[in-house]
Amino acid sequence: MISKSLSRKTLAAFVSVAVLSVYSMVALAGAKVASGELSVSGQVTVNGQKVISGGTLFSGSTVVTANNSTAIVSLSKMGRVELSPNSSLILNFTEESVTGMLDKGVAKVSTVAGVSVNIATKDGAVVVDGSQATSFTVSTDRGNTVVSTEAGLAELRSGTASQQIAAGDNGTAGTPNPQTDDDDDDLSGGALAVLLLAVGGAVVAVIIAAKEDNELEVGGNPVVISPSR
Repeated sequence: MISKSLSRKTLAAFVSVAVLSVYSMVALAGAKVASGELSVSGQVTVNGQKVISGGTLFSGSTVVTANNSTAIVSLSKMGRVELSPNSSLILNFTEESVTGMLDKGVAKVSTVAGVSVNIATKDGAVVVDGSQATSFTVSTDRGNTVVSTEAGLAELRSGTASQQIAAGDNGTAGTPNPQTDDDDDDLSGGALAVLLLAVGGAVVAVIIAAKEDNELEVGGNPVVISPSR
């Protein structure tokens, strides 16, 4: 009797474990992990690792493009996000929303109806309510945030201020930089080039003058040229 009782308890335990395993597998199968597909040109990193086209991007990743490099994140039927050169974006997404933080550069976000958007910058945030298909470009290149809408309607929020930006319009938040460091470097480089050319010309003139002096002196004695009679 004891042996039969133990056998029944053991069998019941195995059945319970099997049922729990089945439920766990069903739950895992139902939970979809948000991901997108990458298409890159040039040097692009995701979370600090260099990537190539065809790779998978998961929500919460940081995408950085180098000089002369671009990245496109295709979010299946939801839309896509495009990064221009010298850009950095932390991108989060679900089946119904796209959010992120644009640290620098330019990003173009295109979504279908039913997908809300919130892309933040240091100056504010670009918000789309998802009531219609929308496409907008947000830039932080000059120290402020500039938003231009190509389709639909986007909203630029900065503090207590808010701007509705319809297709064909643009809006700005923050204070632009009057001149970038790159511009200063370009001017310095141009001035340096002029200075080098001037110095080079002076050196050539000195060499020519010294050569002529040598031709007028033979054996250390000057050659006197008398006028013809």
